[in-house]
Amino acid sequence: MKLYSLEKKLFLPITVQKAWDFFSDPSNLKVITPDFMGFEVKSGDSAMMFSGQIISYTVRPVMNIPINWVTEITHVAEPSYFVDEQRFGPYKFWHHKHFINEVAGGVELIDIVHYALPFGFLGRIAHSLFVRRKLEQIFAYRTEKVKEIFK
Repeated sequence: MKLYSLEKKLFLPITVQKAWDFFSDPSNLKVITPDFMGFEVKSGDSAMMFSGQIISYTVRPVMNIPINWVTEITHVAEPSYFVDEQRFGPYKFWHHKHFINEVAGGVELIDIVHYALPFGFLGRIAHSLFVRRKLEQIFAYRTEKVKEIFK
């Protein structure tokens, strides 16, 4: 299994608490996900984040074909970090750490994703051809959307 990683950092001129309140609210996932993903939360977004929380979604990343995705919030340390892990979905492995660090003038948000694709050699080809690029697009969209929200 080939394990890939993606790390993104973003500075926002807001308080740690304001960042936590926004990012720990699962209903905000749709707000920061690009429309081309066809993202819909099916269940699990009615409560603020907690360890053990199960959130289910439908995404449509390729040719508008719906894919069910279920994640579990496995770790929460308010207001510093949380971790979501895929339980069922498009990846063979998905582990996403979200850090909120206080810095001079605001916060630094750090996302670290480790992921693997199914289908062995074909998954590695798909990663090279479009999966990595799609993930970069999603995180670029999130960056711009969050900057817009907190300007």
